Amino acid sequence: MSFYPWRPHKEGTELFVRLTPKSSHNRIQGLYYDPEGQAFLKISVTAPPVDGLANKALITFLADKMDIPKSSISLLKGQTDRYKIMLIHQKNNEEIQKKLLP
Repeated sequence: MSFYPWRPHKEGTELFVRLTPKSSHNRIQGLYYDPEGQAFLKISVTAPPVDGLANKALITFLADKMDIPKSSISLLKGQTDRYKIMLIHQKNNEEIQKKLLP
């Protein structure tokens, strides 16, 4: 069980995301806990889940929120799943918390 939607990675920080595509606007909806107790940052994007558009929108949204280049974010797991693990290169947990959680 993890109370936070991130964990250290040798190249930065892994961020656990529960993505909702085709939303009315891009936004962070808060934290979501799966049945096993893993925390996810629940994010909505306007892009549809077709041809990787929602994943690209997620990367763009995260890069804008954290004021980093899109190239600093990559998708590690969950290409076609709503549950994703993103890699935020060279960012630590405290920086991510300040930028993504209120």
